[in-house]
Amino acid sequence: MRQAQLWQARIACGLVLVALVGTCPRAQQRAANSTVVKPESVGFSSERLERLHTAIQREIDNKRTMAGAVTLLARHGKLIDFKAYGKKDLASSAPMTTDTIFRIFSMTKVVTGVAMMILYEQGRWNPQDPISKYIPEFAHLKVFKGVDGNGKWLLEDPVHPPTMHELMTHTAGFTYGSFGNGPVDQAYRSQGVLASRNLQEMIDKLAGIPLLYQPGTKWVYSVSMDIQGYLVEKLSGQSLPDFMHDHIFAPLQMKDSGFYVPKEKRNRFATLYGEDSPGALVPITAASNLGLGDYSSQPTMPSGGGGMVSTAYDYMRFAQMLLDGGELDGVRILGPATVELMSSNHLAPSLMTGEFSIGPETIRPGLGWGYDCAVFSDPAAADEIVGKGTFFWLGAADTWFWIDPSYDIVFVGMTQHLIGPNQPNVEQISRPAVYQALVKPKM
Repeated sequence: MRQAQLWQARIACGLVLVALVGTCPRAQQRAANSTVVKPESVGFSSERLERLHTAIQREIDNKRTMAGAVTLLARHGKLIDFKAYGKKDLASSAPMTTDTIFRIFSMTKVVTGVAMMILYEQGRWNPQDPISKYIPEFAHLKVFKGVDGNGKWLLEDPVHPPTMHELMTHTAGFTYGSFGNGPVDQAYRSQGVLASRNLQEMIDKLAGIPLLYQPGTKWVYSVSMDIQGYLVEKLSGQSLPDFMHDHIFAPLQMKDSGFYVPKEKRNRFATLYGEDSPGALVPITAASNLGLGDYSSQPTMPSGGGGMVSTAYDYMRFAQMLLDGGELDGVRILGPATVELMSSNHLAPSLMTGEFSIGPETIRPGLGWGYDCAVFSDPAAADEIVGKGTFFWLGAADTWFWIDPSYDIVFVGMTQHLIGPNQPNVEQISRPAVYQALVKPKM
């Protein structure tokens, strides 16, 4: 049962990681381009990096875990490993290519976080403000307390109105509606919160559903980033896709990133796979079940929690900007202090106990949450090999990335396997394979 819930959660959250912590305090500007240089030039071993390739290829050869993948590794702003594996589409035997476009699901969350922080820098919101200051529909939210003997809901007032800080950290009281079977989750599902026609309709539905818990008392993966998508639209006066294009994608030259794949690029769009009952890969349309459509046109309800498409190279440019304190190729998106605020752990120790989790990730000592990202504040305490301050997230179809400010590393990996007991935890597979190849960490 636990395993089934795990895979269900991986779909519903549109994981994706998202991802963030620690700024790069470097004064120099560094370019990010597609030229691959020798790993040895930045302290990696080419020979030992073959273990990463072998580990990914082993999952593809399994024929049940993934059809193909792309991995990308950069250090000191230099691309040192960029490889495509397997097939983009099994039926046509089309090979995976490094410019393949993927559904990145919850890796969208980090981009939404950056959009919110751009607006934060413009003075449009403050972390300590109640959410209802910007969304009046949330002014009278109640908190679910239980049910009486007749099955009637028992509600109470929030101890304090949920704040923007709590919205950014999954501690405001919202949920996703797909992880549990309690009355609040059932209400999310029955009302089709994530299948709303537009973001305003989503807000109206949420305004009539009680919070799952008292704000600040739990960490529950939720629709908070979709609510942020609504806030981006309301505070900026632009649609979420237009705001991201104008303030993130275009400045960073993320040419293949957005909320749909235009006709002229459809031949680069990877097929999404799941599993049939014997454990074989089969094409699926689960994205439609998530209310995300077929990505053929701009959605009427763009999901700030999981609606984007991108390439490994595009997302690397986004991640490198964050690693370099908000700037890339001389273009500044955020100030260094803003990136630091976004990428610092904001969870109290009382929430980092292992009680709360989503998919393969458990909030625990050493692993907390920033603003729209997961943060390794103490990797050793979390039993991780990464450097202190590493921030990251992942997506429901096994896309993943991390940013390591201690070792000055960006890693991006992308596959398209959405659900099933054989879905590999490629994020965990890739981390040891990368760091064992870092033979000169101080270089």
